[in-house]
Amino acid sequence: MNESMTNGSKSHKKFLSNISASQHPELTSQNSNSLLSTLNAQFKKYHGLGNDYIVMGPGLPEEQFSPEFVRRVCNPHYGVGSDGLLHGPLASDTADVRVRMYNPDGGEFEKSGNGLRIFTRYLFDMEYIQHDPVTIETKGGLVTAQVLRENGLIRVGMGRASLRSERIPVLGESREVLDEVLEVQNRRFRISAVTVGNPHCVVFIENPKELSPDLAKTWGPLIETHTLFPNKTNVQFMSPLDERNIRIEIWERGVGYTLASGSSSCAAATVAHRLGFCGNDVNVYVPGGVIHIQIHEDSSLTMTAPVVKICEGKLSSECLP
Repeated sequence: MNESMTNGSKSHKKFLSNISASQHPELTSQNSNSLLSTLNAQFKKYHGLGNDYIVMGPGLPEEQFSPEFVRRVCNPHYGVGSDGLLHGPLASDTADVRVRMYNPDGGEFEKSGNGLRIFTRYLFDMEYIQHDPVTIETKGGLVTAQVLRENGLIRVGMGRASLRSERIPVLGESREVLDEVLEVQNRRFRISAVTVGNPHCVVFIENPKELSPDLAKTWGPLIETHTLFPNKTNVQFMSPLDERNIRIEIWERGVGYTLASGSSSCAAATVAHRLGFCGNDVNVYVPGGVIHIQIHEDSSLTMTAPVVKICEGKLSSECLP
């Protein structure tokens, strides 16, 4: 992190100090009894290659985001509908801003590459970004992010990947979990496990023609909840195409089958690189498009991909449980 970034990361209040209350009235203090006022209940919805998130700003207090609230907002029939919910920008002592991330099952999770790209685009759209890149605190660690204004892509420094079992976590002796055999019901899989701030199990599929949504939907939930992974795990079914390209199907922990995942792409690219299938620049083909991953010498990862705004609106109190 360079000096300008460090100096710009003192606090959320300092970061937003030049933004007037009239420009962003949701940042003014709000009575907790009117949580779903017109200002507080505003949201924007984006997708990153088909993986969609709702972003709600700092006008709503953190305690509003109960599992019941999150489930209702993410429900496509009774709420807005999405693959997840982001809350921020919030105050941080270690970064410019902080974001909290929730799965549609109501649970909070550590980190999402797609979610971070979407949150960065939200910061840009709302003119919260005062310098570039911006530092963001997540439960899975600090990241840096920027909008590439020349092409509109979002680039996120995702931190370092690790295959150490105690960090992911994976049960058993301390080790790097690389190219092991996992038996699930009547099938044996070659797996590697990675953390990039959240847990992943990358399943090697030799024949790309075998990759399909049905494969992920059949075996993904069984691997996600396998006793080897005490915190459960995201699952990627990965086939190398050549030294620069891989293809994956994704089963996300707490979500299910999904069209794209930035952290899943980071994990799969890391494993493909460690197994010798790819170099350090990898195009990851997900069902929704392509995510580019750059692997650096220190095992840190940079992810670049697009984000598209879908809609914006306000949440009515009538929809809440």
